[in-house]
Amino acid sequence: MSIGPRLEFRQSQSLVMTPQLRQAIKLLQFSNLEVAAFIEEELERNPLLDRDERPEALGERPAEDLPERPAEGADTAELVSAATMPEADEGPLDHDFDGSDASGQSDGLTMPAGLSGGGGSQAFETDDRGLEDTLQTRPSLRDHLGEQLRLTFPDRSDRLIGAYLIALLEPSGRLGTDPAEIARVLGVDLGRVEAVRTRMMAFDPAGMFARSLAECLAAQLRERNRLDPCMQALLGNLDHLGRRDMRSLMAVCQVDWDDLQEMIAEIRALDPKPGASWDAALLQPVIPDVLMRAAPGGDWLLELNPDTMPRVLVNEAFYARVNRHAERDTRLFLSERMATANWLVKSLHQRAQTILKVASEIVRRQEEFFRHGVSHLRPLILRDIAEMVALHESTVSRVTANKFIATPRGIFELKYFFTTAIAGAGGQSHSAEAVRHRIRAMVGAETAEDVLSDDAIVATLREEGVDIARRTVAKYRDALRIPSSVQRKREKAALV
Repeated sequence: MSIGPRLEFRQSQSLVMTPQLRQAIKLLQFSNLEVAAFIEEELERNPLLDRDERPEALGERPAEDLPERPAEGADTAELVSAATMPEADEGPLDHDFDGSDASGQSDGLTMPAGLSGGGGSQAFETDDRGLEDTLQTRPSLRDHLGEQLRLTFPDRSDRLIGAYLIALLEPSGRLGTDPAEIARVLGVDLGRVEAVRTRMMAFDPAGMFARSLAECLAAQLRERNRLDPCMQALLGNLDHLGRRDMRSLMAVCQVDWDDLQEMIAEIRALDPKPGASWDAALLQPVIPDVLMRAAPGGDWLLELNPDTMPRVLVNEAFYARVNRHAERDTRLFLSERMATANWLVKSLHQRAQTILKVASEIVRRQEEFFRHGVSHLRPLILRDIAEMVALHESTVSRVTANKFIATPRGIFELKYFFTTAIAGAGGQSHSAEAVRHRIRAMVGAETAEDVLSDDAIVATLREEGVDIARRTVAKYRDALRIPSSVQRKREKAALV
């Protein structure tokens, strides 16, 4: 065997992650808001892209009528080479577009004749601002507290102490630093610091600058004029409330069961972290990507939500007009922009079709859930859907991430329908979500004389054909925030 340099010819295949392929994969896993933001950036960057504002809705599709499946073993790489991608006779995406048809615009779909690009109103007298843009912004929590500080304390030293307390506030609204340490740092008496802090606990929102949960709740109850001796006794024994030891609480507070229930309801209505929600961003409503409704024949119809489908057009008329008399550098730039625009339009179209295809298969597999409820949810994993639609599991995972479907039973994330299987009798498996729903129903039907332990729940489930372990029941119960049987028995006994 000789050792030395030599030349060899070797032929192999490999997947090259081109920028277009990376873009297609990125668009596939984007949520609707992220896609909309990406499209806005592309509209600003590419002069050959225009917004499509045609009032045209995407067609509906029965859940049983899936699109033609690609070849076996297709994955994300094949999404960009499907029927919506440029055909071989169309030439590569980076070819010269001198011979392009200048008749109008194209988005890869059928378009009405004579449609021109350039969406949006250009009239200066038109005000496109929404009502939310004219609303006054809410001041930050520290600014809000600082304004109350200036109006409450005329003395400059007290305002200095208050400003220092505001600077030490935790995000929850608590004061984590010992007042004695604050007094030492500022060189003032501890009593003066406590006096300032006590007055500032009545600031809006009430309960700020508290040192403990009981102190925070007491400040809020004092503002509502509900801090009576019974409530003070309840706040001093919050550990009993955490253990649901209602008998001890009734003895300590010297109240009956009805009064204790009212007191607990008042406690639950308070905010244990009054500062956490002040600067929190407003919750955005979930906008579904797929709309689902029942068809007259008993089937299901699926359609993509047009509000979450950013639609853009390729302005071929503008390209042909400018490219005809442009210089070489300009022509190269326009050709590159044209290729990018075409690829983006086709990637968006392929993304929409892939989402609809995966959603249709999920609805088909979980049809019993939509007709009868969560107790009929079937076990489902990514591999099951991937095999049916001939895509890779990673592609299905990207499609179902951050995508929502509006159903007659509510809005669900597509990931919700993927649950692990729990073995059952006769080889039949059960969905973990359905088992959790069954445990919740069993606990909800308990009486004071018959509180089910975890072992009893296991025995009942096994009689129903669900082979489950006790530790699994305990894990599901904790996830559902259901207390143990001892705590439930203690709480129900107090009702008698």
